Amino acid sequence: MHLRIIQSIDSLPAAAVPTGVDVWTIAFVALAGLIIGGVAGAALLRWGLTGMVQRAREEASRSLKQAEAEAKSLEQAARASGEQAALALREQVEARLASDRDELKQAQHRLQRREDALEGRLEKFVAQQEAIESARGKVEADRKKLQERAQAVEARDQEITRALERVSDMTVEAARDLILERVEEEARDASAALRRSIVEQAQTDAKKESREITLMAMQRFAAEHVAESTVRSVRIQSEDMKGRVIGREGRNIRAIERATGADVLVDDTPGIISVSCFDPIRRTIAGESLQKLVDDGRVQPSRIEEIVESVRASVEERIVEKGDEAIVECGIRGLSKPLVEALGKLHFRTSYGQNVLRHSVEVACLSQVIADCLGLDGALARRCGLLHDIGKALDHEVEGGHPAIGMEFCRRNGEKDEAVLNAVGGHHGDIPATSPYTPIVMAADALSGARPGARRESMEQYVQRLRQLEALATELDEVEEAYAVQAGREVRVIVDSRRCSDDRAFDIAERIAARVEQEMTFPGEVKVTVLRETRAEATAR
Repeated sequence: MHLRIIQSIDSLPAAAVPTGVDVWTIAFVALAGLIIGGVAGAALLRWGLTGMVQRAREEASRSLKQAEAEAKSLEQAARASGEQAALALREQVEARLASDRDELKQAQHRLQRREDALEGRLEKFVAQQEAIESARGKVEADRKKLQERAQAVEARDQEITRALERVSDMTVEAARDLILERVEEEARDASAALRRSIVEQAQTDAKKESREITLMAMQRFAAEHVAESTVRSVRIQSEDMKGRVIGREGRNIRAIERATGADVLVDDTPGIISVSCFDPIRRTIAGESLQKLVDDGRVQPSRIEEIVESVRASVEERIVEKGDEAIVECGIRGLSKPLVEALGKLHFRTSYGQNVLRHSVEVACLSQVIADCLGLDGALARRCGLLHDIGKALDHEVEGGHPAIGMEFCRRNGEKDEAVLNAVGGHHGDIPATSPYTPIVMAADALSGARPGARRESMEQYVQRLRQLEALATELDEVEEAYAVQAGREVRVIVDSRRCSDDRAFDIAERIAARVEQEMTFPGEVKVTVLRETRAEATAR
């Protein structure tokens, strides 16, 4: 700074410096003024800082006193609230202890009462045990007396038996067998007579009502029936088409059989190629595919596969369509898609020449009429009748009878009603009937199958059925002759009048009917008529 003052003074022009004054004097005076000013400023600054510090100390002292006062007040408040909480907690603990003491006293009283009761029971038990011991001694004495008496009676019986054997010249076993045989025969005759009277009365009462119901059901619904077999014929325009169907080295006919799963029969029959298969769906696909190939004229492996796939898709559509038509016709709702498809497959299935789907629809309608006449649920009976033969759509793929297959298939695909399941599984008597709808479906099934023209069978099957029917009837000892009449719907049995009474004849008819139901398969029903004839002869000479 000194250098700057000196430099500033040196830089002044000569005219600005007073004449006769020394430059250094001026510099000194200026420096002294600066020093004095700095000392004075420092003193003023120190005085100001001292005041500020003093005020800060006073402010801190006031804040500290105020904080101490607030802390004391908070401490007093916390101490007061803590004392109150401790007092309340003490009161709660004392109340809980008092309640626990009361409960403990009550429990002690209950235990005391139980101990008293147990002691009383123990005394009674001891008294009873003593009485039982006393009674046991009496019973043992009585048992010994009875044994002695039994031994005496047995000895007396043996003496009487020996005496009877000497008098009658017959052993005890022979006499017992003779008596049992006579009693059994008398009991059988009596039971047969009683059963005959009961059944005849029931039949008399039920015939009129059942006749009216069945006639009404048959009149209200009459279904159309179409007879089919396991062989389907395809007509051709010329014999040259047989060679095209066979193909070079049989490649075309093998391709058809491989694609459809059916057998193609090409023989000497003019104008016809036959398709054979037990599966009605595959038989239909094979027949329609072959008919399209014959009409088109182009028979080759690639074309065969194309036609078969097209026909298969068309048949699958028809299956769903037929199933929908059946449920709409019967007015049934809530069937799952697999059940509808299975119903559609029944359109291609026949039983004794009767279309199974039309038969199922007919049984559904007949079941509804019968159920309505009996005051039952007609809609439920209609559902049972429609689904009763649904197992026939699967019996080519699953082992077992169609009633069991159908019942399991319905249960697996959403059918929850036990009445429907029992009707499906028991309409041929395979399982016991648990609802009235099962015998209703059985009756409707018999009505549908027994309708004139509904079912047919081949001549060989017809003759075999008649012979089997006559053989079953003649196997009984009392039967002399048996004849199947009315196209196998009745068997007339002639019994030996010396070995069979009128009441026994009724029992024989039931036994034959039961065997026919168990061992034979037949459409409709078979009537068993037992004839007992007594001939009296005399000669005049």
